[in-house]
Amino acid sequence: MASESRVGVDSPREIGRTARRSLKQLGWQRSLVALVLLSLAMFLAISSWRIPLLRDAEAALYDLRAANFAPPTDTDKRVTLVVYTADTNRATGQISPVDRTILANALTQIDQLGAKGIGIDVLFDSPQDDDDLLRASLKAMKTPIFLAYADNRTNPEAITYEQEQDLKGFMASASSLQVKPASILLETDADGVARRWPRQYPGLPPLLSVALTARGPDADARFARYTGPIRYRVPSASDRPVFDKIPIDLVADPETAPLVADAIKGRYVLIGGDFSDFDQFDTPFTRTGNPVTGETRMIGVEVHASMLAQLLDKAWKSKPAEWLKVIAAFAAVALGAATAMAQWRTWLLVLTVLAQFGAFLAMPFLIERAGFDTLDLPATGWLIGWLLAFTAISSGLRAINAAQREFAQGALGKYLPRSVASEIMRNPERLSLHGEKREIFCLFSDLEGFTKLTHAVEPEVIARLLNDYLDRLSAVVLQYGGTLDKFVGDAVVAFWGAPIAYPDDGERAVKAAWEMYRAGEEFRKSVPEGVPKIGRTRVGVHYGEAVVGNFGGEGRIQYTALGDAMNTAARLEGANKPLDTKVLVSREAAERSGLDWFRPMGAVTLRGRKTPVEVFEPVPDLDAAERQLAFNVVDAHAQGDTEGVKALTDTILESAHDDDAMVNLIQRLRQTHKGESYVLG
Repeated sequence: MASESRVGVDSPREIGRTARRSLKQLGWQRSLVALVLLSLAMFLAISSWRIPLLRDAEAALYDLRAANFAPPTDTDKRVTLVVYTADTNRATGQISPVDRTILANALTQIDQLGAKGIGIDVLFDSPQDDDDLLRASLKAMKTPIFLAYADNRTNPEAITYEQEQDLKGFMASASSLQVKPASILLETDADGVARRWPRQYPGLPPLLSVALTARGPDADARFARYTGPIRYRVPSASDRPVFDKIPIDLVADPETAPLVADAIKGRYVLIGGDFSDFDQFDTPFTRTGNPVTGETRMIGVEVHASMLAQLLDKAWKSKPAEWLKVIAAFAAVALGAATAMAQWRTWLLVLTVLAQFGAFLAMPFLIERAGFDTLDLPATGWLIGWLLAFTAISSGLRAINAAQREFAQGALGKYLPRSVASEIMRNPERLSLHGEKREIFCLFSDLEGFTKLTHAVEPEVIARLLNDYLDRLSAVVLQYGGTLDKFVGDAVVAFWGAPIAYPDDGERAVKAAWEMYRAGEEFRKSVPEGVPKIGRTRVGVHYGEAVVGNFGGEGRIQYTALGDAMNTAARLEGANKPLDTKVLVSREAAERSGLDWFRPMGAVTLRGRKTPVEVFEPVPDLDAAERQLAFNVVDAHAQGDTEGVKALTDTILESAHDDDAMVNLIQRLRQTHKGESYVLG
């Protein structure tokens, strides 16, 4: 009983032997390559955001997530933008640097209107004649105000060293308890998109949004070192922007400033430039488009406003733990390897792969929707890691299987067709001597006039021609998944539906028959000069029951099909000659092929058979209307409509006088009566 309990269970020793045998068959070079690929798969599945090409793909996917989950909002009543515009510059006559007199007047009005705090996204990095006026306004401010600061070390594109010194001089002269510096640094990723909060570099004052909220209940210490994603929002309607944006001219004028009092009082006011060619940033909406406004690029002061609103909402996103990323990467690589090792049907494997890919793509969206930070989450890395692991394992398995097949097929291939040998390798029990009834598609082909040729040409030439011909036709059979039964001289015998049946066996059998005819025509063209003319290849296809299996003895095994279905296919091949056709297919086979290539050739009584067979000729290049004419005339004959047969055949003869098969059909229909079959001698 103890021994029975171990049946079907491999011992650790047996598993070890199998593993060592597999590694030996794989070879140390392939084993090393597989190990390197798996290591690379793991690295990419973790670090894809740090690799240039993969980083671009990751960024594009993140932008899609960020844009799809960007929260819609009505106009934010906590933050207002006061901006310099091109009209402002034209009115003041100053473009760079912007006019500071209008800024001084605007600050005075904003202070009087009761703003909660003011942030200025304009660098005072070069002395101007109206600096004294601006300093005076700053000194008189009761509202907390933060001046833009940047240095050459962290932002060399925005400010030179000399400009930095001028900026520091202005800051020193204007600072007070209410006036302090704030960093306006914005960082973009390698593709130039502003996705994340900038780093807090040593020596820089707090970021503008952090500085504005540092003193009151709006403060959130988590954002002091936060480098996660900027939360961009979309307007709920095109006429309600996320932030009110007011031209600075309107605020600076004492007469018009009261008109915008509601947009200033109790709000954080950010002042900056709104110019089409300066201080513009790409955002995740650049690639996807703002779904409401269609805008893509965003001015720098609005980016700061988005961060300020995010801070006020305390919309801080935590990153998934690093160990979770490692586990996810390992799971992706392991799934790729396991999928490669799975011995599943193709459709199931395809569905599994699609499901896994869908999960890899959907998971970051689900994590984003759950409120976590998916910036730097390696979604593309998981896919690439999966693919590399799948490639590494499947390549190794193919190498092992190839070594095993090479040995097995070397032996079986001497006796059996390749398709049968492959099936026997998967199911060795099929090698046993037995037969089974199967419904199969049987095919016979023959080369017209080849027997006569053997008497007129040297044996060496005959052998070379015959080998070439049989190679061409057998290649077609194998291309369309047929089982090569045997060669009988120049005849090829094949069938579909055994040892394995597929739903499209009929389609492949008929297509193979047609391609065998065409291959025969190509062979005729390739015959060297001096060889007598060779006839065309004729093919017959029938569907029916046959006994299929391995027959023979200990010294010789042949996998073949026996029975009436095979005989009928052979008779159909022979019927091509008296019917002037190239390929004949029985109704049973034609109806199961799923093809509309056929035209009827009437009912014939084959030699050695009593029951008539309705036969069809595949003519894929023939116009559908012409094929229908053939159906019409055969139907008219079956109904005994003599006048209809005559009228239709006359019509057909007008256009098909060079179509031997149709002319032959018309003659047979005119020679027989209602529904009679044509008896072949």
